[in-house]
Amino acid sequence: MLLTITTTHRPATDLGFLLMKHPDNVHSVELSFGTATLFYPEATEERCTAAITLSVDPVELVRGKGRIEDQYVNDRPYAASSLLSVALARLLGTAMGGRSRHRQDLAEQPIPLEARITPLPARGAADLLASLFEPLGYAVQAEPTPLDPAHPEWGDSSYVALTLRGRVRLAALLTHLFVLVPVLDNDKHYYVGEAEVEKLLRKGAGWLETHPARELIVRRYLRGLGGLVRKARSQLDESVEAEEAEEHARRDAAEDVIEKPIRLNDQRMDRVVALIRELGAMSVLDLGCGEGRLLRELLKLPGLGRITGVEVAPRVLAGAGDRLKLDHMPDIKRRRIELLQGSLVYRDDRLKGFDAAAVIEVIEHMEAERLPAFEAAIFGHARPGAVIVTTPNRDYNALFENMAPDALRHPDHRFEWSRAEFRHWAESVALAHGYGVRFEGIGTEDPVHGCPTQLAVFTRAEDAKVAA
Repeated sequence: MLLTITTTHRPATDLGFLLMKHPDNVHSVELSFGTATLFYPEATEERCTAAITLSVDPVELVRGKGRIEDQYVNDRPYAASSLLSVALARLLGTAMGGRSRHRQDLAEQPIPLEARITPLPARGAADLLASLFEPLGYAVQAEPTPLDPAHPEWGDSSYVALTLRGRVRLAALLTHLFVLVPVLDNDKHYYVGEAEVEKLLRKGAGWLETHPARELIVRRYLRGLGGLVRKARSQLDESVEAEEAEEHARRDAAEDVIEKPIRLNDQRMDRVVALIRELGAMSVLDLGCGEGRLLRELLKLPGLGRITGVEVAPRVLAGAGDRLKLDHMPDIKRRRIELLQGSLVYRDDRLKGFDAAAVIEVIEHMEAERLPAFEAAIFGHARPGAVIVTTPNRDYNALFENMAPDALRHPDHRFEWSRAEFRHWAESVALAHGYGVRFEGIGTEDPVHGCPTQLAVFTRAEDAKVAA
């Protein structure tokens, strides 16, 4: 079994500092079932590769406390599995934790990385690899392994050589592999108990909670043990709750106090609904739907046959369902609307195929470093025909009474852009993903500070050409 990790970050030899393993040395660690060894087949300023081999002693594996169902004929000494996860934790535990003694600033940054594992069991549907790794931002390449190169007519085995490429933190890559390799194998060499739930939650923190394939990952990682799966699911649901309902309402109230005198939220809803009507959309995504204000207005449009609201927090999503009275809605109306729990920074096939998407007062709640993932997921992967984005205009904040200089309108806002900053971001996204973009303001326009809300309408370039 071989795992290689390569970077072209300059200087590439900084990979040694991140892994806490010097490129000039060979590093080995003894495990209960064999030996894990790390060495560097190449280490230059332009390109550096760390290779990890895992030599498994089948006799020690059988003598151990693991659960090898067939002790005499199995692939455990040769294929990547939970054995590799144990080796990674022992050999690269510090790097997996995101710590670096001499390059901590680099450990916290995304860098270009390529990981290759061979042979890797991929038990399940052919698209399983993509469904697990693409939402995390990786380009996925899987080369099937023939049953016997000498007999190509026998076809391919259930093993692949997997290559992942992406710009991610090294700690994130190692953690993703730690969790997802056993998921792909759909087995473990050791007893799965309560401790596995805690391990899954710890290693999955920050990405598993809202992964589109979360249910499959949890089920396979915990070997389908119902009690453990339910416990993990419950704790993951709790971890994605941004805030309790009372706190959520209190924070929104703070923004409402500022904007309510000019009915800004009502004006936003009215303009977005009008734009969706003008676009002729028949299917619409409300990304970050919150309590469902826009969804309620969209249901009033007779031409919309498919309306989908997406929200990361299950309790907020459930609250939207209650406010919309979904349980009491007539069947013909209920079939038009769907609520999905999901993240806007993960590639999610459920979000494909829509005529339009609305992202209303959402992006300013994201950490700035998460915006590239959002752009890739929505504009690069889901690719709705049109995307409507609104966000506060920071220039206008000077005109709000009782608002301190440099303050933000909402306690949960991570940033608020000036008109120039918003235009620069939107034009960059449009250029990168093949969209055209135009801008509007919402609310009464001030000759100096502009409108209180700024809006961008992205239209997919190929659709614009067809319309022309």
